[in-house]
Amino acid sequence: MNEMKFKTLEWRDGYLAILDQMKLPLQVEYLECKDFEQVAKTIKDLNIRGAPAIGIAAAFGVVLGMQNRRYKNLEEYQNRLDRVISILGNTRPTAVNLFWALDRMRKVVENNKEKNLEELNQLLLKEAISIHEEDKLMCLRIGEHGASLLKDGDTVLTHCNAGALATGGIGTALGIIYTAQAQGKRIKVFADETRPILQGARLTVWELQQQGVDVTLICDNTAAFLMKKKKIDCVIVGADRIAHNGDVANKIGTYNLAVLAKAHNLPFYVAAPSSSFDPSISNGEKINIEERSEDEVTCGFGKRITPMGIKVYSPAFDVTPAELITAYITEEGIKEGVRFKV
Repeated sequence: MNEMKFKTLEWRDGYLAILDQMKLPLQVEYLECKDFEQVAKTIKDLNIRGAPAIGIAAAFGVVLGMQNRRYKNLEEYQNRLDRVISILGNTRPTAVNLFWALDRMRKVVENNKEKNLEELNQLLLKEAISIHEEDKLMCLRIGEHGASLLKDGDTVLTHCNAGALATGGIGTALGIIYTAQAQGKRIKVFADETRPILQGARLTVWELQQQGVDVTLICDNTAAFLMKKKKIDCVIVGADRIAHNGDVANKIGTYNLAVLAKAHNLPFYVAAPSSSFDPSISNGEKINIEERSEDEVTCGFGKRITPMGIKVYSPAFDVTPAELITAYITEEGIKEGVRFKV
């Protein structure tokens, strides 16, 4: 398929440029991250988000944290590496890709202790670039496998943003749509607004619009009505972590859609790279679910909409049980879920 009309993040000769997703869709601005603390802040503050994308950003954050410094010896270098990785790893707890990428960066040093420190820095940069390039290829393969499930004229419902803005390539869930469109299939999309940060309304519809996809924005509570009216052919979402038993942690509201899809006998697909699968977590109940600031609900984008002093519960993710998932679409192919049927 054609290249995306924007870059989510890009290594630019010594610093990391990150498309500021908190400014989209009204402003297209890039943040120039020249140290790892800036990268950590952009991840925590959602300037960059999406499991694969934050893993890539964190990998480059390690590079920034280690370069342009003097070290007395390898021990001092490793102590610095531990601190950098710890700070980057404490930004967001749910997405496994973050820890997967940081572990790869740590192993570069562990496996090359005989190298001099400047060589280690070059190897870290090479690994970060590899993580980025690998994600691009994984997205393309996910798109190819997933597009085989879509027919000409299908309408897809998606939630949050699992597109190029959330990855290093064309995206996971949205990458399937882009690939199907490139194959000549006429695909329509309904995108949930995805409260409270409105990733669907701000990011997904902007991204799809940029690529010429027929997209319609809906409120989060509209999905059941559309399904009942037979306006939806399938649901495709991304994933932040997939447990050993197939339970999926994804943006809050995903579980709602899975229940609705089952009630209306619609396929519910999860599109994710293999790096999103976490065999160390037995089931979804063991996944650490991030809770966000109450301000994101009470004062969304700077304007208070609730009474002062109201209590707020705002988990960033929920867990969809494996039995509600029709299939997992990965770069390796289509893995049947309990409800699989094409």
